[in-house]
Amino acid sequence: MSNLTLTKTRLAHGRWEGRVSGPATGARPDIQVRHLDQIVPGTELSEGLKPGQWELVIPVPTWAIGDGIQTFVILDGVDGTKLGEFGLIAGDAAADNLRAEVDLLRAELDMLKRAFRRHCRETSEPRRG
Repeated sequence: MSNLTLTKTRLAHGRWEGRVSGPATGARPDIQVRHLDQIVPGTELSEGLKPGQWELVIPVPTWAIGDGIQTFVILDGVDGTKLGEFGLIAGDAAADNLRAEVDLLRAELDMLKRAFRRHCRETSEPRRG
């Protein structure tokens, strides 16, 4: 079990960036990033502003960008513990996912409209006493 934690800071300009934290007296961590069980080259780890913190930069390789969902797994290279992951969705998978979300929103909106109309009908009917 790793004593490291990973916090995402941003994904921009083809680079995933995060912060690795561990014991202040600990050695520089061995971080591995894998996509489809291949090591992602170009990963950079530099000392952070505080002891026990390191800045992690993972360049997203162009060969890993394509249709579907691409998942990158960030591991502690010493014991193989998964510290985190991030994914990219592109192409047809993204369109299907967006269509499903829109369909779900439409169904929820229809349900709310029916409930609102029923409420309006019930509150506008004259009360018999």
